[in-house]
Amino acid sequence: MFDGIFEAIEEWMRDLLSGMVTSNLTTMFADVNEKTGEIAAQVGQTPQGWNGSIFSLIQNLSNSVIVPVAGMIITFVLCYELISMIVEKNNMQEVDTWMFFKYFFKMWVAVYLVTHTFEIAMAVFDVGQHVVSSAGGVISSQTSINVDSMLAAMETAMESMEIGELIVLALETLLVSLCMKIMSVLVTVILYGRMIEIYLYTSVAPIPFATMSNREWGQVGNNYFRGLLALGFQGFFMMVCVGIYSVLVSTIEISDNMHSALFGVAAYTVILCFSLMKTGNLSKSIFNAH
Repeated sequence: MFDGIFEAIEEWMRDLLSGMVTSNLTTMFADVNEKTGEIAAQVGQTPQGWNGSIFSLIQNLSNSVIVPVAGMIITFVLCYELISMIVEKNNMQEVDTWMFFKYFFKMWVAVYLVTHTFEIAMAVFDVGQHVVSSAGGVISSQTSINVDSMLAAMETAMESMEIGELIVLALETLLVSLCMKIMSVLVTVILYGRMIEIYLYTSVAPIPFATMSNREWGQVGNNYFRGLLALGFQGFFMMVCVGIYSVLVSTIEISDNMHSALFGVAAYTVILCFSLMKTGNLSKSIFNAH
């Protein structure tokens, strides 16, 4: 009689713990799949496509506040350019008609760059989006963890476990699932932080573009343009991180050791977050932007 009762209680506890483990794993893997898919979707968007309202706000601020400042900088730079040109020609003792055409051409280029700043900046991000989209076609099909096969392997392994092992496993899955949610928040912060950095970077674009017509002051504009390229291609590096993560996760064998497999997924997710954080510095280092 008592043996039957104990067996029923044990079976009930086994079913309860197995259900907890399955539920935690389902939530955890679903969160991971959703977040890796969100990375691929977020980094493939241009600033105007990510949030049109913010883009319009930044564009209006740039046109109404920054462009007048850029106009003053252009005036200063062109005056400096004219003075330098006169001094270089022995105080106008060696006058060459071509130098005036060259000067007027620089004036036209300077004004054109400032008045078309946003088109040029968005062209950089369009190129970056094209690269990310091309990479996404290769990577996106491999970013999702196969939840069904993982759960099937887990359920098979849990059938041979004792109650104590199931309790430990349930606590482990609960802890790892909580850590995964924290990692998801960090990934969201990284993605949104990159887009906000892009908006801040483009909001003052007319000022560095106003310096590009002069050899000495042009270093400001050149460095700024390298920074734009770094931000645009940072999305590509993020996609590569997601691709590497998906390959690492797919190599985990559930049947060998459930505990190591569980913490292996958590470790790879932490590595993914750390790698995403490093993509900004890596991209700036490659394009020599500082």
